[in-house]
Amino acid sequence: MKIKRVTGTLCIASLVAAVSLSGCTDSAAARHEIGCVAGTMGGMAIGGAIGNRFGGGSGQTLATGVGAIAGGVASATALEC
Repeated sequence: MKIKRVTGTLCIASLVAAVSLSGCTDSAAARHEIGCVAGTMGGMAIGGAIGNRFGGGSGQTLATGVGAIAGGVASATALEC
């Protein structure tokens, strides 16, 4: 349960940071980069939360890690980062 709390906190923190920083940039490239970071972090958080629902013990930890990596890669690919 602790991982879910940390994952949710990281997701919210990354989105808040992306929204607040996006107003400070003038170039499209900088906005795209911030969007990529926020989207990838969000994908990792969601993937980790989904992976955490499988397995037990060290298998659950492994599933959480694999889910986080898969979520990050999928969101980065979808955002063309």
